Amino acid sequence: MKDNRSGCSVEEAMRLLGGRWRLLLASYLLDGPKRFNALRRDIPAISQRMLTIDLRALEEAGLVKRTVFPTVPVTVEYELTVDGRRLEPVVEVMKQFGLWVKSRQSDDSVWPANLA
Repeated sequence: MKDNRSGCSVEEAMRLLGGRWRLLLASYLLDGPKRFNALRRDIPAISQRMLTIDLRALEEAGLVKRTVFPTVPVTVEYELTVDGRRLEPVVEVMKQFGLWVKSRQSDDSVWPANLA
């Protein structure tokens, strides 16, 4: 991961959670442990490669725990760690903000056409 250049706490959070999928993955893992393919079904637009990269990054940051079960074929399960569960209020704020953005988009008189 890139270094935090400014020392800003927001930049540090974005360094860990930046990108399109990481916070979304955390939001799905708030419901409890999930297997790799279940996460792929939850987010059909994510590629297998990107899912692997983002799960590894979240694991490296200590936010996600990866458990491998000795089955045939091997079963791998992902869950949020105690630190990862601290993302719950962030996910909730983003959810509320997203609902607000969607409501503004439905009102064409308020939302600029080039941002819709």
